[in-house]
Amino acid sequence: MDLLSLLSWACIVFTVGMFSTGLTDLKKMRESKSTDNIQFLPFLTTCLNNLGWMYYGILKRDQTIILVNIIGALLQLLYIIMYFRYTKQKRLVSSQTLTAGIVLICGWLYFTMFLTDGDIRLSQLGLTCSVVTVSMYLSPLTDLVEIVRSGNVQCLSFPLTVATFFTSTSWVFYGLQLSDYYIVVPNTPGIFTSLIRFYLFWKFASVNQGSPSYKPVHI
Repeated sequence: MDLLSLLSWACIVFTVGMFSTGLTDLKKMRESKSTDNIQFLPFLTTCLNNLGWMYYGILKRDQTIILVNIIGALLQLLYIIMYFRYTKQKRLVSSQTLTAGIVLICGWLYFTMFLTDGDIRLSQLGLTCSVVTVSMYLSPLTDLVEIVRSGNVQCLSFPLTVATFFTSTSWVFYGLQLSDYYIVVPNTPGIFTSLIRFYLFWKFASVNQGSPSYKPVHI
């Protein structure tokens, strides 16, 4: 097995593992018959991001990107359906889902009908997906600031942090092997935010030793 194939498998295993952390929220919703303390937008934005990267993989003919994001999109769709089933705010969730659907359709029409050149379509789609991915990785930074102030890491998930670190690292090395900086650049912040989280766990571990286990949050 060559290095690229090894990195491909690493990307698949670690990314699917990261997406699967949402199963904890799914279990919590089923047991409590409620969506209290569980956010809906991360499921929705991750699903859109998966669909964008899946299209990028199709244009690039990259089976690794396609497979990972098909699995990711299906998992997010499952989370969305279960969230809608148990939430009390069905109108809000429906409007957010409808808005996301409109954005998806508009994006698909733009990339398929208005961009006829294959290279331009691929580069613009890669740039768009990169910007969305970077924003998703950086969005929890405000929460990290609050954690530094409070010294409480209970709102962080250690397994998710580990999964994010290995997922981001594997994709960065995979992108470097392909010389595809649309893959390298958006995954680099995931490494740095994970390292920050590791530091916070180490720094505040003694403060929270007697506290309950970490509850997951979504990036």
